Amino acid sequence: MNEAEYDIQAHDARPGPLVVMGAWGGLAPSIGVVEGGPLPYRPEALAKKKENEANALALDPEVKCFLPGVPRATYMGFPFQITQSAKYVAFTYGYDFASRVVNIGMTSKAPVDSWMGWSSGKWEGDTLVVDVTAQVEDTWFDRAGDYHSDELHVVERYTPTSPNSLLYEVTITDPKVYSRPWKMSMPLYRRLEKNIQLLDYNCVPFVEELMYGHLRKVQTPEEKAKADADLPTLPASGPTKDVEEEQQP
Repeated sequence: MNEAEYDIQAHDARPGPLVVMGAWGGLAPSIGVVEGGPLPYRPEALAKKKENEANALALDPEVKCFLPGVPRATYMGFPFQITQSAKYVAFTYGYDFASRVVNIGMTSKAPVDSWMGWSSGKWEGDTLVVDVTAQVEDTWFDRAGDYHSDELHVVERYTPTSPNSLLYEVTITDPKVYSRPWKMSMPLYRRLEKNIQLLDYNCVPFVEELMYGHLRKVQTPEEKAKADADLPTLPASGPTKDVEEEQQP
């Protein structure tokens, strides 16, 4: 467990994006998971990273329940399951029905870019090495606005360190955004609770109002009351002149 989902770089404690959340929405401090100091952003890319961070509630794809991509799916805080056979290694994530299959020894390229990319793998002793390409440029690395372009190339290494833990190492290469490759690493721990299950976090219903509420034809009572209040007030109408004449004796 770590704070990488919130910020992969070293950071101090800071308040959350909404004042009303108080300490509940605050961010815990962390030494980060990036090796070798700050990320090597190109100057123009660093400006975009700062813009992303300042507008994370509007721009982070996680807010809208989009798939997280690799490597973010690994450290979001949701459990995931690894299933292995001789030719394939499957990753099933608890977040948003995300999944991917690593083809061992595959050399073909992706037919199209996708949110979770195209994963091919090989074994180096006990270490599973996964080469991930063809990810769409829309995913982020964390909630702090750290991002990539369509030239992202990810190399993952999963190395057993005990019966219940793995060392997870990730090398990121993206010449459009970074001046050199960089690396992050962290331990991954097996969940040991009794009767542990991989439960689905279906976040789609949570974002429908955020994304599509403005298209709704049926208004909520509050919206209808506001719309009625905004209607212009029409003058009261009385009998016409002709009617008045007919009513005279």
